[in-house]
Amino acid sequence: MELESETQELHLRVNGEPEGKVSTEERSHNYSWRLRVSLYVTLLLAGETIATLLGRLYYDKGGKSTWLETLVQLVGFPLTLPCYYYIKPEPSKNKTITKKPTPSFLTLSLVYIGLGLLVAGHSVMYSFGLLYLPVSTFSLISASQLAFNAVFSYFLNSQKITPFILNSLVLLTISSTLLVIQHEPESSNSSSSKSNYVIGYICAIGGSAGYSLVLSLTDYAFEKILKKYTFKAILDMATYPSLVATCIVVVGLFGSGGWKMLSTEMQEFQLGKNSYLLITIGSTISWQAFSIGSVGLILEVSSLFSNVISTICLPVVPVLAVVFFRDEMSRIKLIAMFLAIWGFVSYAYQHYVDDRKPEEEQELPQHEEKEEM
Repeated sequence: MELESETQELHLRVNGEPEGKVSTEERSHNYSWRLRVSLYVTLLLAGETIATLLGRLYYDKGGKSTWLETLVQLVGFPLTLPCYYYIKPEPSKNKTITKKPTPSFLTLSLVYIGLGLLVAGHSVMYSFGLLYLPVSTFSLISASQLAFNAVFSYFLNSQKITPFILNSLVLLTISSTLLVIQHEPESSNSSSSKSNYVIGYICAIGGSAGYSLVLSLTDYAFEKILKKYTFKAILDMATYPSLVATCIVVVGLFGSGGWKMLSTEMQEFQLGKNSYLLITIGSTISWQAFSIGSVGLILEVSSLFSNVISTICLPVVPVLAVVFFRDEMSRIKLIAMFLAIWGFVSYAYQHYVDDRKPEEEQELPQHEEKEEM
């Protein structure tokens, strides 16, 4: 039994699977794992779609504070605090003989503070991008996060760049670039100028790159530093960086004097004070659901898979934007959407190929044994 355990442990290390995670072969038949992944996928997709549309609605109906729009992306972390008391942490599924050292308080603090700074940075850029761009254009540009994540995962998470992934990177790059050559900057705000469009484009690209970097660093932190594959680890990773980022944004909100305008903005909001509060609260809850889903998928699968699922919103958000915000769906946007979806399918197919390999490797020895008999 000891020899078999050591062989399985060696197999996990050789194939690059973290010791605390369930192997690809095991989790494919694990109902509990599939249920958790399905839950995280639902939280991520619903949270991202609703939050993006509510953010655009906030700007369209008179909202002007990018600091507030940034704050609602982060300040929802207290909603998960009751989980610490009502949900028991799940033990690591693969126990090793030697006990792993626990990271020091200083190490954990540096991890959470560093991630918090990056989260605050990409959240601010996200808010400016959504302010200056139509939501359909913004969503298409945000698809570039998949390309950024592939690059970061290559250097930080030992992700291989296969022909399918390379094809996806090229398509997503072309898709985002096409949106720059539109004849006229489109925006629901009539005062928006070409320079604002360029600023929005740069911020959208920067926000996508920052988000992808956070995903890859989170994956790296789980595997190399935390080495804890429990639900509590998900809560910690969703809570502490958000706490740091929230403090930074609050300082920015009060330091810039933007908080003084919030009361007036609420009174002058086109849909009324109550709608203003509901949009703010709804955005906060949606972003927190997105955060939990994103971190959960990083833990259960990988940062790459989390980002792939996030881009599923690509064809959904622009269509909803045309319906609710009357965004114009130009030919260039349609071509960009087609290329981005093609890039996503190429990326998803690579995941399908990767998942099939363990099954084929398992079937091959069985087939050889039958031939020998």
